Amino acid sequence: MKTAISLFIILICSVYTPASAQFNFDFEGGLILGTSYNKVQIPSGTGTRVNLPGQLDLDQSAFYRIRAGYRIGNRHNISSLFAPLTIHYRGAVDQNTNFNNNTFLPGQPLNVDYRFNSYRLTYRYDFLANGKWRIGAGLTGKIRDADIRFKSEYADTHYDNLGFVPLINFYASWKPAYHWTLILEGDALAAKQGRAEDIFGGIAYNFNNTIGIKLGYRMLEGGADNDKIYNFNWINYASAGLLISL
Repeated sequence: MKTAISLFIILICSVYTPASAQFNFDFEGGLILGTSYNKVQIPSGTGTRVNLPGQLDLDQSAFYRIRAGYRIGNRHNISSLFAPLTIHYRGAVDQNTNFNNNTFLPGQPLNVDYRFNSYRLTYRYDFLANGKWRIGAGLTGKIRDADIRFKSEYADTHYDNLGFVPLINFYASWKPAYHWTLILEGDALAAKQGRAEDIFGGIAYNFNNTIGIKLGYRMLEGGADNDKIYNFNWINYASAGLLISL
Protein backbone atom coordinates (compact mmCIF):
# COMPACT_ATOMS: atom_id res chain seq x y z
CA MET A 1 0.00 0.00 0.00
CA LYS A 2 2.75 2.49 0.92
CA THR A 3 4.62 1.64 -2.30
CA ALA A 4 1.53 2.32 -4.39
CA ILE A 5 0.99 5.69 -2.70
CA SER A 6 4.62 6.68 -3.32
CA LEU A 7 4.44 5.74 -6.99
CA PHE A 8 1.20 7.68 -7.40
CA ILE A 9 2.71 10.85 -5.95
CA ILE A 10 5.85 10.51 -8.08
CA LEU A 11 3.72 10.11 -11.20
CA ILE A 12 1.69 13.23 -10.41
CA CYS A 13 4.76 15.24 -9.56
CA SER A 14 6.52 14.36 -12.81
CA VAL A 15 3.85 16.19 -14.81
CA TYR A 16 4.62 19.58 -13.26
CA THR A 17 7.71 21.77 -13.22
CA PRO A 18 9.43 22.62 -9.92
CA ALA A 19 8.51 26.30 -10.38
CA SER A 20 4.81 25.50 -10.00
CA ALA A 21 5.01 23.01 -7.15
CA GLN A 22 6.22 22.58 -3.59
CA PHE A 23 6.98 19.56 -1.43
CA ASN A 24 5.94 19.64 2.22
CA PHE A 25 6.42 17.24 5.11
CA ASP A 26 4.70 17.00 8.49
CA PHE A 27 6.38 14.87 11.16
CA GLU A 28 3.94 14.71 14.07
CA GLY A 29 4.18 13.01 17.43
CA GLY A 30 3.18 13.32 21.04
CA LEU A 31 1.29 11.63 23.85
CA ILE A 32 -2.00 9.78 23.94
CA LEU A 33 -3.80 11.58 26.76
CA GLY A 34 -6.58 9.05 27.13
CA THR A 35 -9.61 7.46 25.55
CA SER A 36 -12.93 9.07 26.42
CA TYR A 37 -14.57 5.80 25.43
CA ASN A 38 -13.66 2.64 23.53
CA LYS A 39 -16.71 0.40 23.34
CA VAL A 40 -16.13 -3.08 21.94
CA GLN A 41 -18.58 -5.89 21.20
CA ILE A 42 -17.40 -8.82 19.04
CA PRO A 43 -19.42 -10.56 17.68
CA SER A 44 -21.88 -7.69 17.59
CA GLY A 45 -24.84 -9.99 18.21
CA THR A 46 -23.61 -12.38 20.90
CA GLY A 47 -20.51 -10.71 22.36
CA THR A 48 -20.39 -8.69 25.55
CA ARG A 49 -20.26 -4.93 25.09
CA VAL A 50 -17.48 -3.51 27.23
CA ASN A 51 -16.17 0.05 27.51
CA LEU A 52 -12.43 -0.56 27.84
CA PRO A 53 -11.42 2.68 29.65
CA GLY A 54 -14.37 2.22 32.01
CA GLN A 55 -12.99 -1.06 33.36
CA LEU A 56 -9.28 -1.16 32.45
CA ASP A 57 -6.31 1.18 32.88
CA LEU A 58 -4.69 2.74 29.82
CA ASP A 59 -0.91 2.45 29.57
CA GLN A 60 0.80 5.77 28.90
CA SER A 61 2.02 5.74 25.32
CA ALA A 62 3.30 7.96 22.55
CA PHE A 63 2.29 8.19 18.92
CA TYR A 64 3.71 9.43 15.64
CA ARG A 65 2.49 10.01 12.11
CA ILE A 66 4.16 11.15 8.90
CA ARG A 67 2.59 13.12 6.06
CA ALA A 68 4.27 13.87 2.73
CA GLY A 69 2.58 16.35 0.43
CA TYR A 70 2.90 18.14 -2.88
CA ARG A 71 1.31 21.48 -3.72
CA ILE A 72 0.72 22.28 -7.37
CA GLY A 73 0.30 25.90 -8.37
CA ASN A 74 -1.13 27.46 -5.22
CA ARG A 75 -4.36 25.52 -4.76
CA HIS A 76 -4.00 21.82 -5.61
CA ASN A 77 -2.66 19.57 -2.83
CA ILE A 78 -1.83 15.86 -2.91
CA SER A 79 -0.60 14.08 0.22
CA SER A 80 -0.04 10.64 1.71
CA LEU A 81 -0.24 9.83 5.40
CA PHE A 82 1.15 6.98 7.49
CA ALA A 83 -0.47 6.99 10.95
CA PRO A 84 0.25 3.92 13.10
CA LEU A 85 -1.53 3.61 16.44
CA THR A 86 -1.41 0.98 19.17
CA ILE A 87 -2.75 1.46 22.68
CA HIS A 88 -2.70 -0.97 25.60
CA TYR A 89 -5.20 -1.53 28.40
CA ARG A 90 -4.46 -3.48 31.59
CA GLY A 91 -6.66 -4.60 34.47
CA ALA A 92 -9.68 -6.86 34.93
CA VAL A 93 -13.28 -6.79 33.77
CA ASP A 94 -16.07 -6.90 36.36
CA GLN A 95 -18.35 -9.38 34.56
CA ASN A 96 -18.14 -12.47 32.36
CA THR A 97 -17.06 -11.07 28.99
CA ASN A 98 -17.51 -12.85 25.68
CA PHE A 99 -15.04 -11.47 23.16
CA ASN A 100 -14.62 -13.19 19.81
CA ASN A 101 -16.35 -16.31 21.22
CA ASN A 102 -13.89 -16.58 24.12
CA THR A 103 -14.90 -15.99 27.75
CA PHE A 104 -12.88 -13.74 30.07
CA LEU A 105 -13.77 -14.02 33.75
CA PRO A 106 -14.21 -11.13 36.19
CA GLY A 107 -11.28 -10.33 38.45
CA GLN A 108 -8.69 -12.13 36.31
CA PRO A 109 -5.79 -10.06 34.91
CA LEU A 110 -6.57 -9.02 31.35
CA ASN A 111 -4.47 -7.31 28.69
CA VAL A 112 -6.12 -5.65 25.70
CA ASP A 113 -4.06 -4.43 22.75
CA TYR A 114 -5.91 -2.08 20.41
CA ARG A 115 -4.27 -1.39 17.04
CA PHE A 116 -5.68 1.10 14.54
CA ASN A 117 -3.18 1.85 11.77
CA SER A 118 -4.19 4.20 8.98
CA TYR A 119 -2.82 4.74 5.46
CA ARG A 120 -4.32 7.64 3.51
CA LEU A 121 -4.10 9.36 0.15
CA THR A 122 -5.66 12.83 -0.09
CA TYR A 123 -6.46 15.38 -2.77
CA ARG A 124 -7.53 18.85 -1.60
CA TYR A 125 -8.40 22.02 -3.49
CA ASP A 126 -7.86 25.32 -1.70
CA PHE A 127 -10.65 27.61 -2.87
CA LEU A 128 -9.26 30.47 -0.75
CA ALA A 129 -5.49 30.95 -0.76
CA ASN A 130 -4.00 34.35 0.02
CA GLY A 131 -1.46 35.78 2.42
CA LYS A 132 -3.74 35.47 5.45
CA TRP A 133 -6.17 32.64 4.77
CA ARG A 134 -6.02 29.17 3.26
CA ILE A 135 -9.28 27.21 3.18
CA GLY A 136 -9.88 24.03 1.21
CA ALA A 137 -11.67 20.71 0.97
CA GLY A 138 -11.14 17.43 -0.82
CA LEU A 139 -11.31 13.66 -0.69
CA THR A 140 -9.31 11.10 1.27
CA GLY A 141 -9.02 7.38 0.60
CA LYS A 142 -8.16 5.57 3.82
CA ILE A 143 -6.98 2.01 4.37
CA ARG A 144 -7.84 0.91 7.91
CA ASP A 145 -5.68 -1.83 9.46
CA ALA A 146 -7.24 -2.66 12.83
CA ASP A 147 -6.79 -5.42 15.38
CA ILE A 148 -8.21 -5.94 18.90
CA ARG A 149 -6.58 -8.57 21.12
CA PHE A 150 -7.83 -9.83 24.48
CA LYS A 151 -5.31 -11.89 26.46
CA SER A 152 -5.56 -13.48 29.90
CA GLU A 153 -3.94 -16.48 31.56
CA TYR A 154 -6.65 -18.77 30.18
CA ALA A 155 -7.59 -17.26 26.81
CA ASP A 156 -5.92 -15.34 24.02
CA THR A 157 -7.85 -14.20 20.95
CA HIS A 158 -7.91 -11.30 18.52
CA TYR A 159 -10.10 -9.86 15.78
CA ASP A 160 -8.48 -8.06 12.86
CA ASN A 161 -10.10 -5.95 10.19
CA LEU A 162 -8.72 -4.47 6.98
CA GLY A 163 -10.89 -2.16 4.94
CA PHE A 164 -11.22 0.93 2.76
CA VAL A 165 -12.96 4.07 4.02
CA PRO A 166 -13.70 7.22 1.94
CA LEU A 167 -13.50 10.49 3.88
CA ILE A 168 -14.02 14.21 3.34
CA ASN A 169 -10.85 16.23 3.90
CA PHE A 170 -10.92 19.83 5.11
CA TYR A 171 -8.31 22.44 5.94
CA ALA A 172 -8.43 26.01 7.29
CA SER A 173 -5.54 28.22 8.38
CA TRP A 174 -5.18 31.87 9.33
CA LYS A 175 -1.96 33.86 9.71
CA PRO A 176 -2.45 36.65 12.27
CA ALA A 177 1.27 37.48 11.94
CA TYR A 178 4.12 36.55 9.62
CA HIS A 179 5.52 33.74 11.77
CA TRP A 180 2.26 32.44 13.30
CA THR A 181 -0.52 30.31 11.82
CA LEU A 182 -3.69 28.94 13.39
CA ILE A 183 -4.70 25.57 11.90
CA LEU A 184 -7.82 23.42 11.84
CA GLU A 185 -7.69 20.34 9.62
CA GLY A 186 -8.97 16.81 9.40
CA ASP A 187 -10.72 13.94 7.68
CA ALA A 188 -14.31 13.03 8.56
CA LEU A 189 -17.42 11.27 7.27
CA ALA A 190 -20.54 9.67 8.76
CA ALA A 191 -22.70 6.94 7.23
CA LYS A 192 -25.25 4.35 8.32
CA GLN A 193 -22.52 1.75 8.90
CA GLY A 194 -20.38 4.01 11.07
CA ARG A 195 -18.35 7.20 11.17
CA ALA A 196 -14.80 8.50 11.36
CA GLU A 197 -13.28 11.80 12.43
CA ASP A 198 -9.59 12.64 12.71
CA ILE A 199 -9.22 16.34 13.54
CA PHE A 200 -6.30 18.55 14.57
CA GLY A 201 -6.52 22.06 15.99
CA GLY A 202 -3.45 24.04 16.92
CA ILE A 203 -0.89 26.72 16.18
CA ALA A 204 2.24 26.72 14.03
CA TYR A 205 5.35 28.90 14.23
CA ASN A 206 7.37 29.26 11.03
CA PHE A 207 11.03 30.16 11.55
CA ASN A 208 11.39 30.82 7.82
CA ASN A 209 9.89 29.62 4.53
CA THR A 210 11.35 26.13 5.06
CA ILE A 211 11.13 25.14 8.72
CA GLY A 212 8.30 25.39 11.22
CA ILE A 213 6.85 23.69 14.28
CA LYS A 214 3.30 23.09 15.44
CA LEU A 215 1.55 22.35 18.73
CA GLY A 216 -2.05 21.41 19.40
CA TYR A 217 -4.74 18.86 20.18
CA ARG A 218 -5.82 15.95 18.02
CA MET A 219 -8.87 13.76 18.39
CA LEU A 220 -9.70 10.48 16.69
CA GLU A 221 -13.33 9.38 16.97
CA GLY A 222 -15.55 6.91 15.20
CA GLY A 223 -16.27 3.27 14.65
CA ALA A 224 -18.51 0.72 13.02
CA ASP A 225 -21.74 -1.07 13.84
CA ASN A 226 -22.52 -4.06 11.61
CA ASP A 227 -23.39 -7.74 11.84
CA LYS A 228 -19.80 -8.68 12.76
CA ILE A 229 -18.47 -5.95 14.99
CA TYR A 230 -19.50 -3.07 17.22
CA ASN A 231 -16.69 -0.67 18.12
CA PHE A 232 -16.72 3.08 18.75
CA ASN A 233 -13.84 5.02 20.28
CA TRP A 234 -12.67 8.53 21.11
CA ILE A 235 -8.91 9.01 21.49
CA ASN A 236 -7.29 12.26 22.71
CA TYR A 237 -3.77 13.35 21.74
CA ALA A 238 -1.35 16.08 22.79
CA SER A 239 0.43 16.78 19.53
CA ALA A 240 3.61 18.49 18.34
CA GLY A 241 5.24 18.45 14.96
CA LEU A 242 8.03 19.52 12.64
CA LEU A 243 6.97 21.17 9.37
CA ILE A 244 9.26 21.27 6.33
CA SER A 245 8.59 22.93 2.96
CA LEU A 246 10.96 22.52 0.01
